[in-house]
Amino acid sequence: MDFNGSSPFPEGVISFLDTDLYKLTMQCAVLKYFPDVKVTYAFKNRTPEKKLSRAAFRWLQNQINKLGNIALSNEEFRFLQSSCTYLNKTYLDFLKDFRLNPREQVEASFKPTNDTGGDDDIGEVDLVVKGSWVDTILYEIPLLALTSEAYFRFIDTDWTYDGQEEQAYSKGMRLLEAGCVVSEFGTRRRRDYHTQALVFRGLVKARKEGEKTGLPGQISGTSNVHLAMRFGIPPIGTVAHEWFMGVAAITGDYETATKTALSYWVGCFGEGVLGIALTDTFGTQVFLKAFSQPIPSMTSTIQEALSNLADTTAKSENSPNISKKAKTFAEVFTGVRQDSGDPANFVKIMREFYDKEGIKEPKTIVFSDSLNIDLCLEYKKISEEAGFRCTFGVGTFFTNDFIHRSTGHKSTPLNIVIKLSSAAGNQAIKISDNIGKNTGDKETVAKVKKALGYEEKDWKLGDEEHRWGTDDGPVQ
Repeated sequence: MDFNGSSPFPEGVISFLDTDLYKLTMQCAVLKYFPDVKVTYAFKNRTPEKKLSRAAFRWLQNQINKLGNIALSNEEFRFLQSSCTYLNKTYLDFLKDFRLNPREQVEASFKPTNDTGGDDDIGEVDLVVKGSWVDTILYEIPLLALTSEAYFRFIDTDWTYDGQEEQAYSKGMRLLEAGCVVSEFGTRRRRDYHTQALVFRGLVKARKEGEKTGLPGQISGTSNVHLAMRFGIPPIGTVAHEWFMGVAAITGDYETATKTALSYWVGCFGEGVLGIALTDTFGTQVFLKAFSQPIPSMTSTIQEALSNLADTTAKSENSPNISKKAKTFAEVFTGVRQDSGDPANFVKIMREFYDKEGIKEPKTIVFSDSLNIDLCLEYKKISEEAGFRCTFGVGTFFTNDFIHRSTGHKSTPLNIVIKLSSAAGNQAIKISDNIGKNTGDKETVAKVKKALGYEEKDWKLGDEEHRWGTDDGPVQ
């Protein structure tokens, strides 16, 4: 289907691959190591003033139920085979028959502020996902995208698609001219699929123009696997906080959870494959302690892997020869992703870390936290001065950047998340480098912070409720 101004605009989620790549890579690892673990997911609206109407909620419910009708097509299967060679045959065969079952796995509820029973009643939406990890891991992206679409289809409707492709092209050209390497990461909080398709068409146009004229930057890909397939651009992504959260909850050992999660990852995909590590699930300092350790030999079962991991850790503590023979995670991984806290401080921390580890080869930092063009340019300068390669995952700034027609003011996106809330019956939490991004049971968060010696941090740009300004504010 060609999505253009003369075609009917697609509604909702239109493809099994209309999701972010890291959901597929994590599902592949979950299938290998944790195929029977039960989990729950919880929804959080960080912009609570933005609520849905009853009519919007009914549309959302209907779209969620439709997810059960979507299956991997033969064309999509062949694309994954050829373009995502790190996804093993066992997993790809699993996907052939995989189906979501939203009527049993997703609980959606609507709580009106003033209940009159009418379609225009405004209220809070809650989404809960329950089931086995491998069966429910793919819900996060479509549920978030659908919730955002419901809001802008029924509540904030004072906008049009006009100029979206041209705007994306202009942004892409500015980034390419500045030498930035950029991927589009905007699926979760997009206005809708049509917007994302228009945006990516503009970015592809900029990519071709940049290659033609020799601009120093690069549009390297998109996190959205369906758009990657349609436009012939690489899908981009590795791992999310969910992987570390789940492993920690399952093992119950937060002091070794990061190393365990990294070990499973290498055990599933191999050394140097999908090699960008996310640092801030339990704070970057905790992550770096694990990142500096030697990689244990991993096996295919949970029990064997944990036993092997414990044995290798003990040997590394008692024998100086182990660390000399075995490569560390920091050596093998291509680099790290910065997703919370102060980026300038993060660059400083990573420079000191790699220098201390004696790692001389150039490493990459991927920035992905609420970026715009000015921030990309700022972080590029800081990173390169510190000797890093840098790339940028730009999301909401691309796929939900609109103005109100009537006022000319910004039409701000929702800041919504869905996070793993439990695994194997244990609370799952996230403790990032910015207090505003902490998620999960407060008592468990406090307990883990104390156990890890976590130091509370805040950041001047870390206001999660107003990351993209306000509706009555000027366009930036």
